[in-house]
Amino acid sequence: MATSQRVVIIGAGIVGVNLADELVTLGWKNITVVEQGPLNMPGGSTSHAPGLVFQTNSSKTMTKLAKYTMEKLLSIKKDGQGCFNQVGGLEVATTPERLEELKRRHGFASSWGIDARLISGEECIQMYPLLNKETVLGGLHIPTDGLALAARATQLLIERTSEAGVHYLGNTPVTGIERSDGRVTGVTTPSGSVPADIVVSCAGFWGVEIGAMVGLQVPLLPLAHQYAKTTALPGLRGRELNSRINGMNATLPILRHQDQDLYYREHGDQVGIGFYGHRPMPVVAGSLGLTPEHVDEKNMPSRLDFTSRDFEVAWNESQKLLPALKETHLADGFNGIFSFTPDGGPIIGRAPNLEGFYVAEAVWVTHSAGIARAVAQILTTGRSEIDVGECDISRFEEIQLSREYVSETSQQNFVEIYDILHPLAPKISPRNLRISPFNVRQRELGAYFLEVGGWERPFWYEANAELLKYLPAKWQPVERDAWSAQHYSPIAAAEAWKTRNAVAMYDMTAFHRFEVSGPGALYLLQRLTTSDLAKEPGSITYTLLLDDEAGIRGDIFVSRIEDEVFQIGANSATEFHYLSREARVQRQVSPSQWVQVREITGSTCSIGLWGPRARDVIAGVSTDDFSNKGLPYFGVKKVHVAGIPVLAFRKSYVGELGWELQTSAELGLRLWDAISQAGKLHGIIAAGRAALNSLRLEKGYRTYGADMGTEHDPLEAGVISAVDLKKKGDFVGKAGLSRRPKTPTRRLRCLAVNDGQSMLLGKEPVFYKGEAAGYITTAAFGFTVGRPIAYTWLPSSVSVGETIEAEYFGRRVAATVVREPLYDPEGSRLLDDRPPLEAVTQTPLKSRL
Repeated sequence: MATSQRVVIIGAGIVGVNLADELVTLGWKNITVVEQGPLNMPGGSTSHAPGLVFQTNSSKTMTKLAKYTMEKLLSIKKDGQGCFNQVGGLEVATTPERLEELKRRHGFASSWGIDARLISGEECIQMYPLLNKETVLGGLHIPTDGLALAARATQLLIERTSEAGVHYLGNTPVTGIERSDGRVTGVTTPSGSVPADIVVSCAGFWGVEIGAMVGLQVPLLPLAHQYAKTTALPGLRGRELNSRINGMNATLPILRHQDQDLYYREHGDQVGIGFYGHRPMPVVAGSLGLTPEHVDEKNMPSRLDFTSRDFEVAWNESQKLLPALKETHLADGFNGIFSFTPDGGPIIGRAPNLEGFYVAEAVWVTHSAGIARAVAQILTTGRSEIDVGECDISRFEEIQLSREYVSETSQQNFVEIYDILHPLAPKISPRNLRISPFNVRQRELGAYFLEVGGWERPFWYEANAELLKYLPAKWQPVERDAWSAQHYSPIAAAEAWKTRNAVAMYDMTAFHRFEVSGPGALYLLQRLTTSDLAKEPGSITYTLLLDDEAGIRGDIFVSRIEDEVFQIGANSATEFHYLSREARVQRQVSPSQWVQVREITGSTCSIGLWGPRARDVIAGVSTDDFSNKGLPYFGVKKVHVAGIPVLAFRKSYVGELGWELQTSAELGLRLWDAISQAGKLHGIIAAGRAALNSLRLEKGYRTYGADMGTEHDPLEAGVISAVDLKKKGDFVGKAGLSRRPKTPTRRLRCLAVNDGQSMLLGKEPVFYKGEAAGYITTAAFGFTVGRPIAYTWLPSSVSVGETIEAEYFGRRVAATVVREPLYDPEGSRLLDDRPPLEAVTQTPLKSRL
């Protein structure tokens, strides 16, 4: 975008002023920041934030955002005084379970490039003498963590950006967003209109109200969080506290006692205590009224009255961990408002319903500068250097935007914020929001469901437990450690075995499906994807969506159903919003090339019918030609199965012969029953996502969002075959590809664990010749190959056959870089054209195995 664009930022908290600063750094001039409170202390979450910056996170994105925030705050100084005290961070364990969790967190730090060290209980006491030596078992120390002086940083940035020409309007509430022809044109205030080409809402917990002004549902919930200060601690007496640079005289590390939902920081000779263990206290931001003209640290909209009864547990547990607190009492406390979201992440990006309107909400001080830089880069270049896909507002499904869903799940995230959570752990509630038409049969089969995006997805079926008796020795599952055994069953091995040797049916309904239609459909998809889609109807193409610099923003299947009708198989709602926006823009620029993008996931359902006996099963319920001639690999056609109209897609996520059979939702149960009945002669089973994930990895199939993202290009991610540089016309990312190195410095590689049994789950650090060299993206036990396998990013200099080590809970696991795919590299199983068995020879598969 041109630097002459008029930008209005709503909110002068730590995010809004950082965004203004980042835009100024990138050369933008015409920037106005509108703040409803006084500029010296706006009164939002920034004004009372305790400012603990802990960088280590299970998310690579959030860790990178925190790291940049720390680095930037360290650099901001005036008159020799800064706004970040790098005292380090200390997380302590008081239970064996937490001690193990700290090992996992140390792995995250190593994966994402954060210096961290596991230390003993004795070292914790040396580092933080106030700790109870009888209680602490060990800790995790991150020396670059520290205290952000958020209010001071905000003031320094306001001064700096004002000198650069940024215009600030204090005590000026936004009362409306002005629009014309689907674009934002300005904001309305009591003093008049402020024209704008771009509006960015950095309103924090008021973001819901700002979003409502343009009909945008911002899925965040303001919640009160307790924070208190003790009276002077005898061991800290004598320290004078300069309120203007509160925290710069702290010397002890910031401390987290996650076993009891507590954290601590110094305030001169006082100790500040933050507590997440109390009941959730939701707040309606609109009920707080207008921010007064005069705000101070005791009186601000985001600071509610302290509810001492809710703090009793925190005070008792704090005195156990820090016995010196018994000589003090609570001097002050308040319930401060912060923003929580359904998945715990921030909400940033372009509004899907209004051009020029962006949001950067639910952002804590910890990630503030990082988020601001990412949004500034999106505004100026169209992409962020850090992959922020998991923060994009478009990631939420429609059901996840409802007020009820946001309230319940955000409160659950508040309660669980310091809990030890397994990566597969589903939400406890709400459940059964989205169920496929097959759900009733799946429950009859004893399905074990996990939830993603509101969908109930079967991971295995207890009805298949009997098959474990018949598993050949080489297919027998290995014993798992307690952590990787969670949300897992050895039944998955039996389901994988049946898929490879007979036939299985998988519920594929939860995979996203969009219909793209109209006279401009082909032009739109040719422009946005990396492959040539100018093929005859009946074809399927695996292709990529890239950004301008050739970063991968999605991988999709495009099926040409008719000349002007395409179906997209995608990973998330984000791709739908991207295609929808581009279709809207195309329609405005060239009305004759109009395109409609329609979500059809919920109105349809899909069964993956895969295995060497799949053609035998389909022959019993359809007279259509399912041979390689009648329906070649990567082909699609309309057929009838048991009299049901079906779209049959010849593709496979498991590397076996078969099809995805799609019909309308109301016919789904009938389709399931017909296939189940026809498959009985061939030993058919229903199989779950655990088996599918294993079989997928054995075939080397990548997944956007887990294995690759905008920080990776197609060559290094191993999907360059999906790029056709010879296709006619330009496409997004084509020029960017030419700017990428022809020889990448890193590659996504396949690993096989040497001992045949040590599990990896993803995000573990990888070491090559003793040095941290990458991280695991996805992993599973390869039931066909008989050992754990994983994908990892490694320097391209690491060759096939070399040994690396992955760190799992502090233990090094040796693995070998192997050629991929591990299973059926020639693809002969996918292309099998054996005719169906004659009916007279059909016998139950169990007797034939």
